[in-house]
Order: sequence, then structure tokens, then C-alpha cells
Amino acid sequence: MREEYRKDCPMYLSGYLTYIGSVVGRTERTVEAYYVDIRTFLRYLVAVKHNDINLDETSFDKIPIKNVPFSYVKEFTLMDAYEYMNFLINERENSNKTRARKTSSLRRFYDFLASYRSPEQFRLESNPLEKLELPRPEKTLPKYLELDQSKELLNDVKSENYLRDYCILTIFLNCGLRLSELAGLDLDDYSESARTLRVFGKGQKERIVYLNDACISALNAYLEVRPKSIIDPDAIFLSLHRSDHRRLSNRRIQRIVEDQLNNAGLGNLGISPHKLRHTAATLMYEYGNVDPIVLKDVLGHVSVSTTEIYTHLSNKDRKIAIESSPLADMKATGNHNDSSDKQTDDSDKSPENN
Repeated sequence: MREEYRKDCPMYLSGYLTYIGSVVGRTERTVEAYYVDIRTFLRYLVAVKHNDINLDETSFDKIPIKNVPFSYVKEFTLMDAYEYMNFLINERENSNKTRARKTSSLRRFYDFLASYRSPEQFRLESNPLEKLELPRPEKTLPKYLELDQSKELLNDVKSENYLRDYCILTIFLNCGLRLSELAGLDLDDYSESARTLRVFGKGQKERIVYLNDACISALNAYLEVRPKSIIDPDAIFLSLHRSDHRRLSNRRIQRIVEDQLNNAGLGNLGISPHKLRHTAATLMYEYGNVDPIVLKDVLGHVSVSTTEIYTHLSNKDRKIAIESSPLADMKATGNHNDSSDKQTDDSDKSPENN
């Protein structure tokens, strides 16, 4: 975690962040996300729960947390947590999804404080939030590109760094990598002979991703023009604008994707690099008949239940189910409006009904 965040942390929070970063092995980005969530909680304690700070004079988002007493954290109860949830709804206008994340972060924080892993001076006898339920997030299907839109995106790449940017989009759309996974690729992660990429996913969990002809072709074409870098000599994807050719950051890759979506006239669809991951998974399932269990391994999901959302995105199974009905071939054989039918119809036409 960057030093500026550490400077604002009380000791009990700093210890927790060190633990999840160095022992649990969470990425810097994940550690920072935990910090942000718990920072909101600590600001709530001093400004709302204990009224130590006048919010008319100090913005909530500017409240320092360095000196928040551990006693405030220790005295927090399950009922207090419900009040905090209401604060997140009414004052912070958080969605169910955001509140669920913040609730999970808070519960994990208290799990740490109530365990032997926490320093003794900051240890709780029990976790008061052990039974705190997570808000149920709204179930929404992720956005993705259709097959023709994906082809359009690849066909309309316009860039001074065409081979690099085309390669980035090709890997996203064919392999379903996460943004951080693609940004972190090194030269020795690629094996042309084995046609594989070694990828490090969440928690630095390693997996092997197999490459198709499109990915091999795009990678080889880019690597022929890839410059040498003194700063990041091992990185596959480098900035070609800077003289030192640093590894592309997550944000720079996001901008590359945004620019190419705009070039293809797809910039208004809310597509991001992560949505390209959804696209790859959906296309593999719908057009490649890939089993969800196999797809789970390709995407690096821990549970197949996470992968099953892509079976809901596709209309393929529902279409097959309807077409497989034993009555699917039935057709009308002609006009059966015979006299008995006509008589029945006419009998309904009483004066009262006319």
C-alpha cells in the first residue's frame, strides 16, 4: 500500500492492512479497497456516533482517522451496525451492492480483531458483528458485446500503437482475462510452443490459459515491435509514448479500451475491460459449447456458481429447450371453420349481445 495511506491509519487498522497484504496475500488494490471501506466506518464513529466532529464545519470525506480511539471500535455493537447501515443508505446513498461490500469489509475487520492474529492491545474477546447479515445486492446481468459487435471492435482499431492495442483487445475478448491479470503479464508468462499464458489472478493464484490462433498471431505481431524497457524489462505491454517504456498501468489499459470502443461506435454501451471479460465468457459458452466447469477454470473463478451467470446471459439453452418440445413441428392444416363452429358462433349473437 502506498505510504500516504499508511500515514492516516491508526495502529489497529495499519496492523490489519499489513496482515491481509503480507499474510493473506491480497493485492495492493484489494488492500486499498479495504482501507477505503474501513475509513468510512471510522469517520462515522467520530462524526456521527460520538459527535466528536462538527459536520457543518468539516466535510465527512475530509475527516482524518489517525486518532480515532480503539475504544470506539471496541464498544461498537450489532445494533450500532444496523444504525451504520441506515447511515450508508440515507446519508451516503449507497446501493445495496456497495453496502454489501462495506459490510463484508467491516465484518472481516472485526474477525481479525477478535482473533489471535490481532496484537493483544487491540484484541476483542469476540466479534460483535459475527451475525451481521449482508444486504442482498440487486441481481443484474452483466453487460457484454454481441459477437458482431466484438468483431466490429477488432476491425475498427485505430491507434498509433495498432499492434499493441489490437493484441490487448484480442486477449481480452478471447481469453477473458481480468484487467490486472493482463497488465501484469510478463514475457516469460508467454509460451508460443505450448500456446499458453501463465496468469496470476486474485490472491496471486496462478493458472494457465491456452491461446487460440488469433491470440498467438496478435501476440507475435506485437512482440516484434515491442520496445526494450529498462524500467520494466519483463513486462509484455509497455507504454510506447514514454521514452522509458514503462509497463502499462490499469488505468492506461482502460483508456485504450475506451478509445477503441469509441472508434467502433460502441462507446455508449457502458463497456469496460471487465465487460470484455464478460463478453469472452459469454461467447465461449454460447458459440463454443464450453461446459461451465471448464469455463470456471478458464476464468479463474473459485466456484462454478460464479460462472453460471454466463449460462443465464445466453439465450442458447432457452432456444434449444423450446425447439425440443415434441409439439414443435405441429402446424395448422387448413380452415376448420365448419357449420357446427359457425352455428356456435351465431348462437352467441343474441339481441342482448348485439
